[in-house]
Amino acid sequence: MESKSEEKLSGLAAARLLPQQFRDLAPFLEWALATEPERSAKRQASPMEEINAFYQAIFSRMKDILPFLDQFTAENAPDDVRRLFHLTLSLAEVAPAVENYGQPSVVDGYDVTRFVENHEQSK
Repeated sequence: MESKSEEKLSGLAAARLLPQQFRDLAPFLEWALATEPERSAKRQASPMEEINAFYQAIFSRMKDILPFLDQFTAENAPDDVRRLFHLTLSLAEVAPAVENYGQPSVVDGYDVTRFVENHEQSK
């Protein structure tokens, strides 16, 4: 079990994983997932209380996040900025659960595990 000082230190280290002005979002870093299947699985496995907390925290900061992200391209974004971008993608993933369904999965929807991405590159 971590001591209070170890918890605080690990919290500070986690905060550095985001740009300074967004470090208050560090408690939600587990939502900074790079792929849609990861984000979908996280949504499906999370209780609505957790989804709502994440949604409220990120949504309330979007007016600051979007102009900040607009300064970067996918090619030049540092890792902390990429994590922030992934948080916004997770917001898009959970928004229907919060705004429409009131539950992690789609009401009367298909089993999300049946959806398989196929990103073949055309020649």
